[in-house]
Amino acid sequence: MTSKENYLRAVRFERPDYIPMAFAVNPACYAAYPQEEIFELLESHPLLFPDYKRPELPYTPEYASVARKDEPYRDDFGCVWTTTMDGITGTVTGHPLANWADFDGYVPPDPDRCTGIGPIDWEQVKRDIAASPDALHMGGLRHGHTFLQLCDLRGYQNLMFDMADEEPRLWKLIEMVENFNMGIIRHYLDCGAEVMTYAEDLGMQVGPMLSPDHFRKYIKPSYQRLMRPAREAGLPIHMHSDGDIRTLADDLIDGGVDILNLQDLVNGIDWIADRFRGKVCIDLDIDRQSVTRFGTPADIDALIREEVSSIGVKEGGLTMIYGWYPGIPLENARALMDAMERYMGYFR
Repeated sequence: MTSKENYLRAVRFERPDYIPMAFAVNPACYAAYPQEEIFELLESHPLLFPDYKRPELPYTPEYASVARKDEPYRDDFGCVWTTTMDGITGTVTGHPLANWADFDGYVPPDPDRCTGIGPIDWEQVKRDIAASPDALHMGGLRHGHTFLQLCDLRGYQNLMFDMADEEPRLWKLIEMVENFNMGIIRHYLDCGAEVMTYAEDLGMQVGPMLSPDHFRKYIKPSYQRLMRPAREAGLPIHMHSDGDIRTLADDLIDGGVDILNLQDLVNGIDWIADRFRGKVCIDLDIDRQSVTRFGTPADIDALIREEVSSIGVKEGGLTMIYGWYPGIPLENARALMDAMERYMGYFR
């Protein structure tokens, strides 16, 4: 069974051979740790990094346009991003529609030419997908496609007042953003994407960034319309959100999400298991705040074992991902890789 087939079986509750595990190394890590040690870690975990070949030293990773220190970046919507560390996605510090007076003359970007954060050649995307039929091809919207895009355009505080005040121009702004997003979705469908992704952080450390009522009124209907073409084409729908989204999770599932990527400890392992085990595929985002940062390798092993034993079932419905960022001790990164490989074959 290929990794693609195994992933789709996990998503569809069709008894995968193992739990799909992903370990993502943030580019900032290559400046924060000895590169030789990073390469050794990746080479020594072939289940997580099959066919890995180390680059030549010194290695300089590519940094996304929104993640370059001291290089403010203006995206396709006109939002200005700044960051203090290469590899770490920045913050929008320039909001092109902070003043509603600028809305009438505003020209949105063209989804035929760009993704919202940079140019794209859709014909090349189609050729790349056709050239690798054994790979799993995920298409989808940029991170922060709807709610966060509105925040980036207006500013968070302005947007909260817009929602509370029922600002009539907000509906036109939502429509504009949605039309752009729909163009991206239709392009990926035309190119042959097999999973459609909708990444958008909605949660804070405790609770969501907007009220459930405002989410249902302003954001959920747009989500449903954006997910409909992919659902009608038979594609699994993957939704990512950082933070505490417990009060929004049912709305996301009801809105069409098949695979929910949410953080483990901020939402609660028991809560996730009780609510979704055996019913909805969970793409579990492994803790980066406490256990993996400050715990011991034994603590980390216990965490991964608890998560797979609490949420995983032999029918499927569980994938896991960890994002490695600077600040995590190297020995803990190794412990995570060890545990993910050790328990990827564990089922209830």
